[in-house]
Amino acid sequence: MSNRLLLAVVILLAAASIGLALFWNPTATTAPFKPPHSALPAATAPTGGDFTLRAATGPVSLKDYRGKVVLLYFGYTYCPDICPTSLTATAQGLASLAPAELARVRTIFVSVDPERDTPERLKEYAPFFHPSIIGVTGTAAEIADVAGRYGASYARQQITGVANYVVDHSALTYVIAPDGRLVGSLPHAAPPQQVAAEIRKWLSPSSTANQGAPQ
Repeated sequence: MSNRLLLAVVILLAAASIGLALFWNPTATTAPFKPPHSALPAATAPTGGDFTLRAATGPVSLKDYRGKVVLLYFGYTYCPDICPTSLTATAQGLASLAPAELARVRTIFVSVDPERDTPERLKEYAPFFHPSIIGVTGTAAEIADVAGRYGASYARQQITGVANYVVDHSALTYVIAPDGRLVGSLPHAAPPQQVAAEIRKWLSPSSTANQGAPQ
């Protein structure tokens, strides 16, 4: 069975039962489930800001999406549970938007596993959840810089006895307003209606006058 077909099965299972342990790639070795943020250092206060990373189609900069609400998520394609669950919930929220609303939204999936997640692999992985999700990567230093500025944490964990590893990572989805400001975050696997409501809040014309600090 191809990886493409396996990924489709993963997405169907996640949509049917959010929170189940799912596997996109059958060769990926898994570790015991840990809740998001467990055993991770506390992140610094997020400041956000522009960045440029790479997709299969070339460089992707946050400033490319001025005028759109951007959802920013840090994860990796070999993630056995947290990423498929979060991305499925986000995709369901995006699917509930009207076409005119969806045209003003972009979701960026930043890989925290640059060693294995090539731009080509991310191009295959991210859009399976929703066509508006783009997967990006960069050097280890570039990813660490962006993650630090957005308050994301991650740590590679070697699995005893096998030549493989997992990456523990935080699981917030960061919300960036059309003017490029980091304005808030959504919790892990936020219900689709919460995702849609948060997006609509920042699509509203009155949101441009809201200069509140990130939540």
